[in-house]
Amino acid sequence: MMDERLLGAAVSGWVPPRRPDHAPMQGRLVRLEPLNADAHAFDLHEAFTGHDALWDYMPYGPFTSGSAYHRWAREREAGEDPRFFVMRDVGTGKCGGIASYLRITPEAGSIEVGHICISPSMQRGAAATEAMYLMMRWAFEAGYRRYEWKCNALNLASRRAAQRLGFSYEGVFRHHMIVKGRNRDTAWFSVIDSEWPALAEAFAVWLSPTNFDAKGRQKERLSDLTRLVRTGADPALSQG
Repeated sequence: MMDERLLGAAVSGWVPPRRPDHAPMQGRLVRLEPLNADAHAFDLHEAFTGHDALWDYMPYGPFTSGSAYHRWAREREAGEDPRFFVMRDVGTGKCGGIASYLRITPEAGSIEVGHICISPSMQRGAAATEAMYLMMRWAFEAGYRRYEWKCNALNLASRRAAQRLGFSYEGVFRHHMIVKGRNRDTAWFSVIDSEWPALAEAFAVWLSPTNFDAKGRQKERLSDLTRLVRTGADPALSQG
């Protein structure tokens, strides 16, 4: 009788990748630096001040003072998971955003990007997109098989950003956690290693200086370039 068991594809020659280290990542528009409270907290707090909505879906914040944010940064700068990086704009030299690797699972080849907080001024430029590209590139070049993005299902801006960056929608985990005393359903997205070469090409096209006019306006949208790579569209969004 034929054996009808269904098994996953064999993963031959698998070697778990290394964990993220504290090495900076340099781009054309942005430099990702490992979080250091003394070097970064003042700039970041200044960039975030007056924009309390940035913290609506975070498990922490807003911060009432620069010293409070400095304490938060000090407690996390040496952490292994999450491993935080700060976005420093190459043109201005100012820090305007922060993100981390988390749920780092080398034995499964899985790693997540999260704790993303980007000031409105940096959101309006291409530097933040390049920062997301640099973090994704490091993960796949290190040998990870799966790169994840998760967010509060009510956070449509984050869901839209994930899709724009080429993440495929995988569904919503209902009653996933409680954050700041409120229920959180979590929307899940991922990129896998077989999709990375096409996504890398899409990012290269979008980030090229030739894709922007003299006023810095994009000619091709990144969401159009990543659309063919995504295998799952988010039904909560009206467009890709």
